[in-house]
Amino acid sequence: MNNIKFSVPSLSQIRKTFLVFSILFYSNFVFGQDSGIVDRYLGLDGLLNEKSFFGNHLTGFVLFDLDSQRILYEKNSHLNFIPASTTKLLTFYASVMVLKDSIPAFRYTENNDQITLWGTGFPSWKYKNLPQPKISEFLSRYKTIRFSDTNWKDEAFGYGWQWDDYYFSYSSEKSPFPIYGNFVTYSNQKRTPISNISNFNKVVINTAKEIKHVERSFHSNDFYFNPNTYTATKSELPFITSPELFAKLAEVQINKPVGLSKDPLPEFHNVFNGGTLRPLWAEMLQESDNFLAEQFLLMISDAQFLELNSERAIDFIQKTYLWDLPDKPQWVDGSGLSRHNLITPRSMITLMVKLEKSMPRSQIMRLLPQGGINGTLKYNFKARAPYIYAKTGTISNNLSLVGYIVTDSGQVYAFAFMNNNYLNKSSEIRREMEKVMVYIKEKF
Repeated sequence: MNNIKFSVPSLSQIRKTFLVFSILFYSNFVFGQDSGIVDRYLGLDGLLNEKSFFGNHLTGFVLFDLDSQRILYEKNSHLNFIPASTTKLLTFYASVMVLKDSIPAFRYTENNDQITLWGTGFPSWKYKNLPQPKISEFLSRYKTIRFSDTNWKDEAFGYGWQWDDYYFSYSSEKSPFPIYGNFVTYSNQKRTPISNISNFNKVVINTAKEIKHVERSFHSNDFYFNPNTYTATKSELPFITSPELFAKLAEVQINKPVGLSKDPLPEFHNVFNGGTLRPLWAEMLQESDNFLAEQFLLMISDAQFLELNSERAIDFIQKTYLWDLPDKPQWVDGSGLSRHNLITPRSMITLMVKLEKSMPRSQIMRLLPQGGINGTLKYNFKARAPYIYAKTGTISNNLSLVGYIVTDSGQVYAFAFMNNNYLNKSSEIRREMEKVMVYIKEKF
């Protein structure tokens, strides 16, 4: 990574007195004598400098040539930004390095017809359309089933998560052995909410509050609605997790009682394989699935330490695999929900380079959202052929995009485009970002 040069002078640093001179000098230094390149540079700078739309808030940008390992353009690449869901690229890289391509669904011990389980953070059981290992079939062979959470060393919520997100499905709780992604879905059937989880069908109560959706009490799994104003087709709400609730939900799946245990995970135990990670990677990156990202950190912790501890996993990853980033990130969760996460654009570019050393570029591009095609970029960056392959990150007043751009000349560049502290609508930011990326696509 030492061959990546981040000391190229920023145009913004000397723009007031030496703008044209600096552009000419930089272009000649990197590319040789080429007035067309100077024009391209001036055009790109005109879209991103202090007098542009991006001059009224904090913006960081890096365009990086992956073949020559050179920066083509940068603005504020050394400043820290709240990355939002582009944090998932850190989590993705960590899972590639630690978990490889498969994970255990749970760890267990046997004693004749009794089995004791310990969760690994495996998130897929009864969640969305992800591949389902035959967990129920395997467990149904035992007469006595017990679950222990003694390897759980974490909290249900990440550091810095907003408390009032508790009833949104993008903020599901973390847990050692999730079922249904730790949220319940209510469908509107003749103006009556019907749950996809039978355990929650009887807890819906009426309320005088004028709400269109089903809502949940803050401190309990009490779900309520107003039959006079209930019009939502579907309501997805996280439930409060606990070992007791896990046992009840698992009993329905296995059709056998599940008891609780406080046995510690022994050194010698068995592992039930959860299958390949690729469908989970695609879902996390393309749909920006926060729940999967958080569980990935727990699975990494399980793989390294046989305990579930996100903070310990992050510390291990940074010291082992990310020690050579240009700037050490402040990294606190797997999903990017927390505003305590901070990272520089140039560290994001270095991360993209590191990803390319761990996995073929074509595979990374297939896993990322594609502009105008799928995931969180389905309705943005549309073109005859996809040219943006990137992870999005959006929380209030913060919008980032990190990934690849394919130009009309066939070049593939990495880029990091990070915006913080704006008062505009996110749609306005996206529209102006798209202008910049179209310019690069056509001119570089």
